[in-house]
Formats: sequence, structure tokens, C-alpha cells
Amino acid sequence: MITQQELLNLFDYKDGNLYWKQARQKVKAGSKAGSVNPSTGYELIMVNQKRYRAHQLIFMYHHGYFPKEIDHIDRNKVNNKIENLRATNRIKNCQNIGLTKRNTSGYKNVSYLKQTNKWLVKININGKNKNFGHFEDIELADLVAQEARSKYFNFLGA
Repeated sequence: MITQQELLNLFDYKDGNLYWKQARQKVKAGSKAGSVNPSTGYELIMVNQKRYRAHQLIFMYHHGYFPKEIDHIDRNKVNNKIENLRATNRIKNCQNIGLTKRNTSGYKNVSYLKQTNKWLVKININGKNKNFGHFEDIELADLVAQEARSKYFNFLGA
């Protein structure tokens, strides 16, 4: 496993990117490290014959450890600015996802119930679904969902 000191010796950091300090095979000193993997959307960097995601190396570069998971706060996989990265766990990381393909309301945690002709606000908290009410107005349902996420997950709108 690579150490923080090795990263500090190999790279310079600027605006969410790592740059090689010294020339390497087919790479000039000062050139940006890594490339985006088209299948995952994450930027990858090869160090000592091992492939790392750039955000993992940047987190280690600044904080000196690899957390279990790293969350891109703005959900942009290639925005690796250190202020956009936070240590997290799987549950909290999954809470910061956008709308899924199955979402039909256009709002996170809001779905339409044909039986009642109302909008339902439901959030999964620690593996259990919690119902926050039924609403005639979709904007009100979205507001309730945002407030519930803020209360339970410590961030608004995510």
C-alpha cells in the first residue's frame, strides 16, 4: 500500500489533480497524472504497478490515510478537489446519490401513490424505510424530503 510520504515525493497537487514531479515512462515531469476510465467514470492513476482511483490518492495525499469510502460531495466523479472529498461509510455514501433511473417523480425520496392520489415521502434510515407522510402538493413533499434528509443525514438536498 502506498504511503502519504511516497505520494508527497511523487506528486504535486493543484486544483483537484495530481502532477508528476519527475519524468517516468512516457510521462514528462509536470504532466497531469491519470486518465478517466470510460466504464466507471473515475480517474485512475498507476503507481508502482498498482492502479488507484485519483480521489483515493488525493485523500491520502492530504490526510495520510485511506478511509473505507470516499464521497464526492457534489456527486461529480472527476471533481477531485480535496474540499469536495469526505471520508464516509457505505451507508452514508449511498445516501448522497442522485435520482435513480426508476424515479418517476423527479424528486428524491418522493413517489406517487395511485391508491391515494398523493405523493409519499419515504426515506431509508439504517436499513429501515421511514414514512414521512402523504401530500397533495409535490413541492411540499419535496420540501419535507429535503428536511428529513437534512435531519437524518446532516446534509440538505442531497
